[in-house]
Amino acid sequence: MEANQSFDIPLHDIKNIVDVDEYSLYYLLGGSFLALLLLSALAYLLYVWLNKKAKFNLRKENYKALNSLDLRDAKKSAYAITFYGATFKDDSPRHHEMYLNLTERLEVYKYKKEVGAFDDETIGYIELYKGMIDV
Repeated sequence: MEANQSFDIPLHDIKNIVDVDEYSLYYLLGGSFLALLLLSALAYLLYVWLNKKAKFNLRKENYKALNSLDLRDAKKSAYAITFYGATFKDDSPRHHEMYLNLTERLEVYKYKKEVGAFDDETIGYIELYKGMIDV
């Protein structure tokens, strides 16, 4: 074995490293990020839509029930107005006072076997109370 062996052998067929402008990895990462962002946005919108659709709003349902009452059946309407109207009585002190006044007027139409039709003043109070409600 030779003691002065040199490893600096000139190689003529291997070229130096050249920088190659390759952006496909960045395109892949950018596209993946945009797809993930789009999927997240769609999932969020679906979540919001399902929650909004499935949400039960008691105030809105009771408001619809109050507005759909047949005031010609005074006894049934008096009970229904008392029941559904209680949902809105705590909205403000004015609502509470109006609800108490209305229930006093409706007492005449409850707890009896036969009752007459609502008088004009009671109908006015009922319409005023329904008009006060904000849903």
